[in-house]
Amino acid sequence: MSRADTQEDLNAVIRQHSEVLAAQLHSQRESLFPPDASKSMRKFTSGEAAALLGVNDSYLRKLHLDGKGPSPEVSSGNRRHYSAEDIHNLRILLEKTARKPGDYLPGRRAGDHLQVIGVMNFKGGSGKTTSSAHLAQRLALKGYRVLAIDLDPQASLTALHGVQPEFDLLDGGTLYDAIRYEDPVPIAAVIRKTYIPNLDLIPGNLELMEFEHETPRALSRGNAGLFFFRVKEALAQVDERYDVVVIDCPPQLGFLTMSALSAATGVLVTIHPEMLDVMSMSQFLRMTADLMDVIADSGADMSHDWMRYLLTRYEPTDAPQNRIVAFLRTMYGDKVLNAPMLKSTAISDAGLTKQTLYEVERSAFTRTTYDRAIESLNAVNDEIAQLIQKTWGR
Repeated sequence: MSRADTQEDLNAVIRQHSEVLAAQLHSQRESLFPPDASKSMRKFTSGEAAALLGVNDSYLRKLHLDGKGPSPEVSSGNRRHYSAEDIHNLRILLEKTARKPGDYLPGRRAGDHLQVIGVMNFKGGSGKTTSSAHLAQRLALKGYRVLAIDLDPQASLTALHGVQPEFDLLDGGTLYDAIRYEDPVPIAAVIRKTYIPNLDLIPGNLELMEFEHETPRALSRGNAGLFFFRVKEALAQVDERYDVVVIDCPPQLGFLTMSALSAATGVLVTIHPEMLDVMSMSQFLRMTADLMDVIADSGADMSHDWMRYLLTRYEPTDAPQNRIVAFLRTMYGDKVLNAPMLKSTAISDAGLTKQTLYEVERSAFTRTTYDRAIESLNAVNDEIAQLIQKTWGR
């Protein structure tokens, strides 16, 4: 048999594998979330609900017995379970009698500007999407009005929220529709409600790459304008609807990332504390600075409220990692978040069913594994929430 007979076109093989994988993922989603293949948020125990609201469990029980607020689901053993919607309604109720404004609804007030957080790094495995998803969900559960934007053509953030790009976004529906150069649509047209109150989503897919291809052509024709403002200008259309926007940036420094950086008021750079990752980040930071110089020279204001490094997939018992963490903290001081995101099988296991740790039941893991992971995530996200509050002068 000749070599020519056994060879295959690489593009044909890759396309076939892509289609088979997409079909299998779609089948998996339908089996996980029947009958309409849509996701829903789990119920929260009374203890979890009380912790989210910042009150005592006994106070929640009293509200229930007094007939105030939403009625929780009561299971055998008289255990109360609250939906995410119940918790949101309780926030509204409790805010009316709060000691000071914002105790239960911590979002923007008059004069506060929209917080746009760009989560970025171009090293694979840095936990960028995991960090984005958990941050957006935690902020929404804590009472902020959140818009999550998937700017990564690989669309992992989108898949985590129950949208499968290959099947659900056949006719567009990404941010590209709102920032393209010809006939852009209003950004509101591509915003989707999620199964979590206060959390909306703009999904992503491969269509986002069109912006990378079209921008050089538009620049050569002289009709791109200040292309790096396109994300910022699109977000301005829905400024009053949200407190925080979380952008999962692409893993490369292209035109999409430049546009996201121009829109961002805060930047979160994820770092896996391994030497190869830190070396890669050195190049990433240098390239980012060079690109931002170009944007600034074009007249953009590149000042940000804050920039922080988030240590991800951190293993406290790993001595080499600890040396790198100490190295980073010595160099960057308080620019490194105090709370690291610990490496946990709970987070990766939740990802197998396209869920975050906030979505899975505690009973799915050993108690110590779950508690350790959730405490780590909450510490990271609540530290970022404190940065947001500080930016608003609180």
